[in-house]
Amino acid sequence: MRIVLSFDVEEHYRIEAAHHLEIDSGLQAHYRNRLEPCIGWLLEQLADRDIQATFFVVGQIAQDNPGLVRAIARAGHEIASHSWSHRSIRRLSPAEFREDVRKSKDALEQVVGAAVVGYRAPTFSIVPETAWAVDILAEEGIVYDSSIYPVHHDRYGIPSAPRAPFLARGRTQSILELPPATWRLFGMNLPTGGGGYFRLLPMFFLERTLRQVSRRCKPAVATLYFHPWELDSEQAWLPLDRLGRFRTYVGIRRCRDRLATLLGRHRFVRAVDVASQLRPRQDDLLQHSVAG
Repeated sequence: MRIVLSFDVEEHYRIEAAHHLEIDSGLQAHYRNRLEPCIGWLLEQLADRDIQATFFVVGQIAQDNPGLVRAIARAGHEIASHSWSHRSIRRLSPAEFREDVRKSKDALEQVVGAAVVGYRAPTFSIVPETAWAVDILAEEGIVYDSSIYPVHHDRYGIPSAPRAPFLARGRTQSILELPPATWRLFGMNLPTGGGGYFRLLPMFFLERTLRQVSRRCKPAVATLYFHPWELDSEQAWLPLDRLGRFRTYVGIRRCRDRLATLLGRHRFVRAVDVASQLRPRQDDLLQHSVAG
């Protein structure tokens, strides 16, 4: 089994739970400043274990802090796109989304001097009503996507999508999809691939997920995702409602220790390397229409 290790790099104030808030410039600067030490800690942990990962980076970060993005790339990690400004695709028109992809891809490529071939939508917002995004990604030179979570959720998800890598079909184009890992239990896919679920659920859930993917998924690929801001227990808290605070901050103080433990237990690969191995065999992969 191959385990894709990935990180979604955005400043904390850009999270979906805060999209309706007015964040003043001082608090935005605070979160920008907190990002660099978190990435630094993470790069040290990965280097100590000789692990290479994929970093899905918001394009504006490449514009505002190109040195940070270069440091990630110099360490051997893949730089992929996490949009230009972390706006959900649900709030963009097709034309706006195309421009968003182009700006992000160009900004990242200018900084690292290499092609950006991977994409992950903010809040996994490729869903049936945004199926047109698949066509745009393929037309803009994106080789693989990792935005379709095969789960039921109030903000995202296509529960009928395959759990293993598959070809996601838009209206006219297809793209290789690396879905976040899930645990199949009682006829449902549980979202256990990282993020808040890594903070909230016992580690047992993720370990069972990895064992199940190894046995049941073909090809046996588990994609995990984390956020650098989840590794920062000293950052200021956003003024979220009760549910938002629970989803965002429960378990954040133990997240570094948990991640360090996980990194020591398994071997990991970059998304681009898995995509390169699977592309010649795309005809053998399951296909799934994003529009349903």
